Amino acid sequence: MIRPVVVGVDDSEESLRAVEWAAGEAESRRRPLHVLHAFIWPLLGAPLGPAPGAPPEGGLRHAAERVLAAALARAQSAAPGIEVSTGLPETDPATALLHHSHQAELLVVGSRGLGAIGGLLLGSVGARLGTEAACPVVVVRGPRTPHGPLTPHGPVVAGIDGHDEDRALLPFAFEYAARTANPLVLAHAGADGTALPEQVLDRWRERFPTVAIVQEPLTGHPGTALLHASNQASLLVVGSHHRHELSALVHGSVSQSALHHAACPVAIIQVRRS
Repeated sequence: MIRPVVVGVDDSEESLRAVEWAAGEAESRRRPLHVLHAFIWPLLGAPLGPAPGAPPEGGLRHAAERVLAAALARAQSAAPGIEVSTGLPETDPATALLHHSHQAELLVVGSRGLGAIGGLLLGSVGARLGTEAACPVVVVRGPRTPHGPLTPHGPVVAGIDGHDEDRALLPFAFEYAARTANPLVLAHAGADGTALPEQVLDRWRERFPTVAIVQEPLTGHPGTALLHASNQASLLVVGSHHRHELSALVHGSVSQSALHHAACPVAIIQVRRS
């Protein structure tokens, strides 16, 4: 089975920017894109059709279909060559996204919005994605540019704090840096900021010979340092240590500020402690 890139959408511009980013990532990975809009209204017993006397194109179901149509058009415009499918599951956003994460290569969402997926990182939906998703999660942040939704250039910054990241976070960061031809900054968030040994780096250099590696110890509060590093980054990669809250990222509790205020997309990778 070819695992798709899955993107969750609502009726916000932020989610459409996430669709553009996800489409570009699907194209880069040579994967199909699946656009998902959770349709919770049937569970709540709400009338789905147009109100009496209203235009036939009114109603909640038609509105949901328009959300998917807009997302489909945005994806096809951003990456015309990719295969795109859509889904309208009748469930809540967290359940829909987590279910699809088991078959996905990558799960992509916007950072905020006014619809059902709005405010992902501010509530329980985002917390569940960050700690329970079965695949990496990317929260799309950052400014739109004249050349696309987000600048594709700039270092990939990986916040690491120990050897557990070697098995989860670093492969994702290196692969992304290699595909996008960007350098990789290993931002050490551990208590002592210890750099990776040269023999460890040599193994990564052998595997990804085109990626330039920079090791950078974080000074001051790690969350603030990662936030500052995101200003010039194309992607910020952090680890989730299965502590059931997004504050428990990168050495305990440092990345909520990065997830709320980062100037670039943020990738959340599951890191299981040994």
